[in-house]
Amino acid sequence: MRILFLVYHGFSEASGISKKIRYQVKGLQQNGYDVRLCYYDFAANGHRCRYVDGQVLKDYGTGALAGLRQRIDFGCIYDYCLREGIELVYARCFQNANPWLIRFFDKLRKKGIHAVTEIPTYPYDQEFDGFDFHMRMGLKVDQMFRNRLYRRMNAVVTFSDVTEIFGQKTINISNGVDFDSIPLHHLTTTQTSAIHLIGVAEVHYWHGFDRVIAGVGEYYRQGGGRDIFFHIVGGVHPSYMTGRPQSPGFQMLIDQYGIQDKVVFHGQLFGEELDKVFNQCQFAIGSLGRHRSGITIIKTLKNREYATRGIPFIYSEQDSDFDHQPYVIKAPADESPIDIRHIINFVDQHHFNPSDIRKTVEHLTWKIQMKKVVDAVFNS
Repeated sequence: MRILFLVYHGFSEASGISKKIRYQVKGLQQNGYDVRLCYYDFAANGHRCRYVDGQVLKDYGTGALAGLRQRIDFGCIYDYCLREGIELVYARCFQNANPWLIRFFDKLRKKGIHAVTEIPTYPYDQEFDGFDFHMRMGLKVDQMFRNRLYRRMNAVVTFSDVTEIFGQKTINISNGVDFDSIPLHHLTTTQTSAIHLIGVAEVHYWHGFDRVIAGVGEYYRQGGGRDIFFHIVGGVHPSYMTGRPQSPGFQMLIDQYGIQDKVVFHGQLFGEELDKVFNQCQFAIGSLGRHRSGITIIKTLKNREYATRGIPFIYSEQDSDFDHQPYVIKAPADESPIDIRHIINFVDQHHFNPSDIRKTVEHLTWKIQMKKVVDAVFNS
């Protein structure tokens, strides 16, 4: 079977989304499918281009007109699908429903080509609160056309438990993991009483890292004597340092509690540099603010990556793959500071073998999860 994996943007080496997409493609390929990756990016000469597996499918040129053309011209992808005998288009939602995209998927359907779209987080409207005017207007356009768009699909792929999204039936899967790319956790700080926490994300308000910073501050305000360090790995936009409508600013909390030496911002890390910070830490921080964007149930990629490494972690949403695991702390889905004493006691009293934690997610490989999608499309 030939599958076109369709992405409406480019890639970054440090981006978790980029890595996830490549692991999904790999998972499909491990099932024996012929998978082509189609995406949009800038060429070395500055031209806006549509690519398939690194080869230019369409060069739109430069300037504002080129930017408009790439948003409305899907003819080159349609022609490629017909020419190459594509049987399934797996698209990743970019909140970009519009009449031209509807027409593209309508034409595919009439030619008997199956199509699904993955919506990584649902619902997603509240995630745009506080974003700039351009982003919010883009969402308005998406809201106008998304129900019509998804009627052209065979299904919507979701990491939630909902059975219908925008009037279309869903295929419910979990975010997967790639065991080849994630090494086991190997703690290197066993001879110290200090507790090191790690949170890895391209930080947004729904990650709720401010709750951890406030928790560290409250721990010291109430007389806590252990050294507690919170390592934040990933990009942090300046607006999250100074505060947003949905959450207090990191710097405001750090200054308020006087914990400048307890919160460490590493920026984007990957490979051995990321492993080194992980191995310094005893406990990981998942999402603690999904309630802020209206999400109750979600199977996040981060939880699965932590479990694959074999490090215990905390999160606040509902995730049926982990809610009852002994290596997990469930935080309340509210605005309270995280109870750092609880984490300290948990770390002191439990000594998990990383390989044992990893074994609990062996069924969550991308090979297995992506096979579920194909089977649901063609066997339902």
